[in-house]
Parts: sequence; C-alpha cells; structure tokens
Amino acid sequence: MAALIGDVEALDTPAAPGQQSGEQLPPPPDRRPARAEPPTWHEYRAELAVGVPFLAAAILLALRGDSGMSLHAAPAVALVLTYAVLSRVRFHAGVGHTVPTQLAFVPMLFLLPTQLVPLLVLAGMLVGNLPDYARGALHPGRALMLPGDAWHAVGPAVVLVLAGATTPEWGDWPWYLLALASQFAIDLTVYAVRAWLALDVPGREQLRALTWVWVVDALLAPVGLAAAFASDHHPYAFLLILPLAALLTLFARERNERLDQALELGGAYRGIAMLLGDLLEEADEYTGGDHTRGVVALSLEIADELGLDERERHNVELAALLHDIGKIVIPDSIINKPGPLTDDEWALMKTHTVEGQRMLDRVGGVLREVGLIVRASHERWDGGGYPDGLAGERIPREATVVAAADAFNAMTTDRSYRRARSVADAVAEMRACAGSQFSPEVVSALVRVVARSTPDVASAHATAFK
Repeated sequence: MAALIGDVEALDTPAAPGQQSGEQLPPPPDRRPARAEPPTWHEYRAELAVGVPFLAAAILLALRGDSGMSLHAAPAVALVLTYAVLSRVRFHAGVGHTVPTQLAFVPMLFLLPTQLVPLLVLAGMLVGNLPDYARGALHPGRALMLPGDAWHAVGPAVVLVLAGATTPEWGDWPWYLLALASQFAIDLTVYAVRAWLALDVPGREQLRALTWVWVVDALLAPVGLAAAFASDHHPYAFLLILPLAALLTLFARERNERLDQALELGGAYRGIAMLLGDLLEEADEYTGGDHTRGVVALSLEIADELGLDERERHNVELAALLHDIGKIVIPDSIINKPGPLTDDEWALMKTHTVEGQRMLDRVGGVLREVGLIVRASHERWDGGGYPDGLAGERIPREATVVAAADAFNAMTTDRSYRRARSVADAVAEMRACAGSQFSPEVVSALVRVVARSTPDVASAHATAFK
C-alpha cells in the first residue's frame, strides 16, 4: 500500500513536439521542468475529470465506511505532517519523480480510521506543497491536481474496509497484497485518463517513470507495514521511520545533484558537437549546412520509428551531426571536385571516418562512443563498406540509422556533379539496396517516415507491401 504523490503530476507535462526537418537542434531538455506556469485548459479539464470523482468517492467512503476506530487528533496530525514531509523527498526518474510517502501512508491505513485516509492523504499533499506555493515554484492552479493525485489512497482503503482488515494482522497478508495491487491499478487508470483528456500521448519514457514509481512503492511498502505493526503495540512507534526518511532525503539530494551535473555535462557535449558542426559548415557549405541538418532530422525520425532507447537516440543525434566531421582534414579540392574522384583521391576521402573518430576520441567522454558510430557510418550491411569491413549486426545500430539517412539525404540534394533525385526514386534505390548496403529494418523505418510526409511515396509503399 505504497503512496504515490504526483504519480501523474510528475508526468503531466506534455512531451516536446518532434523536431521538424531542417530545424536547428534544440537545447537538451531539462527533465525536471519548472512548474510555475499555470495549467492549460486541457489540463484543467483532465484534473476536474479525475479530481471531482475522487472527492465524491473519498467523501462517500468517509460517510459509509467503518473501520471500528475513532479519530484521535494527535496521531492524525503527526501522520499527516509525516506524510507531508515525505512528499518533499523526491527521487527524479526520467520525466517523473517518486516519493517515499508509503512510509506514512501504510501506518495511516491501520492507525487512523481507514475510511478517512484518502481525505487525510489529500491534506498531507496540500501541506507538503505549501512551501512551493509560497515561493512561487508551483502555480496555485496546480492545487487542482492534488485530488487526482490522491486517488491511489482510495483502492487500499476500500479493500481493507470491505475485508475488515483494518488492524495489523499477519494472517491478512493476502488482503494487503490486493490493496497494493488496487493502488497500482488505480494509478494506471488515472494516468491514462489524464493523458487522454490532456491530449498528452504517453511515451515510453513516461511509462518507464510510472514503473519506477511502482517498484519503489512495492519495495518500501513492507517497511511502512512494519511501522504499522510496531505502532499497534507502541503508539507513535511509526515515528521511528523519520531517521530513514532523513537518510532518503540525503540520498535524494545527492542523486538529484548528480542528475543536474549529468544534464550540464550532456549540454556541454552537445555544445561541443554544435561547435564542431559549425566548423564543418565553415569548411564546406554543403557538408556542414543543410545536408547535416537534414541528416540529423531524418535520423532522429528513424530512431523514433525504430523505438530506440534514450541513449541510442542521443548517440544517433550526435553521430548524425558529426558524421562528416573528419572531412575537415580532407583537401577542399577533393571535397568540392565537380566530377568522379580518382582512386588515390577516393582512398584519401575514405579516411574521413577514421579522422572523425580520432577527433572525437580527443574530446573524450560521451563523444568517444559517438566516435565509434561515426567511424562505422560508411560500413555496408554486406560487409563491403569501410574502414573495417563490418557486416550485419556487427555494425553499431546507430551507425546503420545515420548511414541510411545520410544516403537518402544525399540522393535528394543537389551535388556539385549532379542534380537531386526525386523522393520516389530515392526510396526505390533505398529499397533496392536494403540487405546489401543498408539494414533492411532501418530502410523499412525510413520508408515509413518518408511515406507519412510524401503522399506519392505512401501510395507506392502501400502497393509494394500488398
């Protein structure tokens, strides 16, 4: 019966829209966005849709439920304040955060009238947010989200009241598991309703954050239950959880500081990548300008189509931005030659991937891993590429994405020695080279991406796969 404050509050910020082709790369997103802005109309609608039913259910439970226990002010105030304090111990995960409030929530279910617990949880949430409202970190309109966030308390309270398991008994453990399961089920339902009404399509990262919340709740729930058992014999024994709360506060603070440092470091690497890209653009307008931006945009769309994880997507972005960085050391006479290259010129040109890796290795850190992808960006699926002759699954997945996006963009862009090909012709060429030059999976994803923005290609794509 773990508590979840902000199960969707922490996840209700709509994901940034996908980058459109040709746009400048945005700065790295802060995973913990400021919440001082007022809710949107869609968010207000979503909160009223989940908050009003919560208040109705909580009041009905308070009036009709009976745990056989009287409300005493002192333990009620102590537990509500403990809940409020724990609600401020936030462990950030992806786009959301989790809090250890189940350490107070579980004792509340057994030491206070169970039918009143949802309303008392709501009170604890409100008290816990008061400092944020006072300093302007939270817009007052966000208070409307609290009733929806308190839904998690209804399921366990109803289960325990109906089962008559409102006093700590080891023999009631099946009911305790059912209560925890009901909490998770309600969390997911409320999250889905909010996302639908707020027009926020749930992403994999958001769902992973919700899973993280459930894991933390499930692991800490037994500790809260132990505190409830201890308090059944020794009133206020639940206060022994406060040292654990202090320890979790220290851990959360250190983890969040490390996350801030990681975000700053990620921004620094991105800045370096952008600087190198600017240097390349100055060296060669085609390679470093529209071509690079086009490859980055298309690579990211393909990565999303393939469902690459966050790290792979980040690698794709940087590798697409820097895939031609080694051409800085190639003479301009070769880069801009208006005709076919000689064998010696081509041999020199093919060193640009190795030179690119060497440059990124010197930067180090994240860009060292990106350098491996840049090195492999001209390998072929059949092993006939360069510089290492890698084939199939031995080629880094991110490199196969960048290679396909690079080739497609090159075919559909004017070069010094030929005119651009049509999108339909380029798609046909990509299909013809799938399995030999390019990864079949990546080509299929690329065609789906292009088909969505090109009606003629979409029709041809549908015909080809009938």
